[in-house]
Amino acid sequence: MEKLVFVCLGNICRSPAAEGVMKHVVEREGREADFLIDSAGIGGWHVGQLPDARMRRRGAARGYDFSSRARQFSVDDFGRFDLILVMDRENFFDVTRQAKTEADKQKVVMLADYMTQHDGQRYIPDPYYGDDRDFDFALDLIEDACEGLFTELTAK
Repeated sequence: MEKLVFVCLGNICRSPAAEGVMKHVVEREGREADFLIDSAGIGGWHVGQLPDARMRRRGAARGYDFSSRARQFSVDDFGRFDLILVMDRENFFDVTRQAKTEADKQKVVMLADYMTQHDGQRYIPDPYYGDDRDFDFALDLIEDACEGLFTELTAK
């Protein structure tokens, strides 16, 4: 079983969207039993909240259900997950700084590294202070990356 956790700053925009998109991809392919998928945020400001209403609305327009509740990333997550997929360099540094071992650090990867359709895009920008176009762009990147991630993980 592949155990994945997606991480962004507050766990209300990008990471719950990545969780929802990846669950959708896995379900579409009939591989639910092969994956454990979760999301978390660096900070605890939004713990217990649903994803941002704008992200839920933009996701619903594409057929996704983003209804997970925000939680804060924990050092224990290094032991629970095989891959910790972060959205940007700041998330990368915040998470790797919490790693106790080199093996834990190696679990932290940029979700954008799995994109195949957006050459040159090295991170998933935070749409929080933007408009619907920013949320749609983040979703475009997340969809691309989740498809690439699924392809890579299932090719093993």
